[in-house]
Amino acid sequence: MKVDEEKIDDAGLALLHLTLHDDFRAWKQLDFDLMNRLHEKGFIEDPINKTKSVVFTEAGLKKSEELFRKLFANNE
Repeated sequence: MKVDEEKIDDAGLALLHLTLHDDFRAWKQLDFDLMNRLHEKGFIEDPINKTKSVVFTEAGLKKSEELFRKLFANNE
């Protein structure tokens, strides 16, 4: 099966928003390749460290909230 990594990246960034804490940190329990792509796109700081969370960039925090609302909000 061919996977659309852009869609995976969007969903992953939105899911990181779900674990948001301390205003700009999120738990990094997602695939390493996904986390590296998000870092390369400038949405998160370097995920390769010993902490269990990752720091959003300003652009990443904004985009993660936008994608979370788009993909998961119940607008009833």
